Amino acid sequence: MAASLFQHGAIRTTEAKAKELRRFVEKLITIARTGTLHARRQVIAKLRDRDMFTWNDAEKDYTPEDKTVVQKLFDEIAPRYADRPGGYTRIIRLADRRIGDAGVQVILQLIEEGDQSNEKSAGGRRRQRAAKRHAAQTNTAPKTAEGASAENAESKSEDAAE
Repeated sequence: MAASLFQHGAIRTTEAKAKELRRFVEKLITIARTGTLHARRQVIAKLRDRDMFTWNDAEKDYTPEDKTVVQKLFDEIAPRYADRPGGYTRIIRLADRRIGDAGVQVILQLIEEGDQSNEKSAGGRRRQRAAKRHAAQTNTAPKTAEGASAENAESKSEDAAE
């Protein structure tokens, strides 16, 4: 499943499988971010490197691609997350359930480069209110400091005049 996620960028599965796969995939991406030979060997040991195939409508058959899954992980996916400290995947719940056992279906996908929706900078309501309070305090602080320094200068000139 991890190889399919790296190959296609998103897969559809059950919620329990997606949550477990997320842990495995994020560790692999973290290892791959170093880009060393040792990291490549660690990923191959855990993932089992395999060729990638794409469906060819003209031939009605699968044709092999030039890269393997591990090559794609190290060349395309890991550099995309070089500056990101974690949270490389997203789980999106689907409304429809699986026929047969009514299992909750989700889409597990790799987050794109500029996607900010999963980062904590957006924050919740409490974090937004705290940011507004902090901004208001920093904007008024220089004004009070200037006012205080002006008052100090006036009091010093009055002391000197006496």
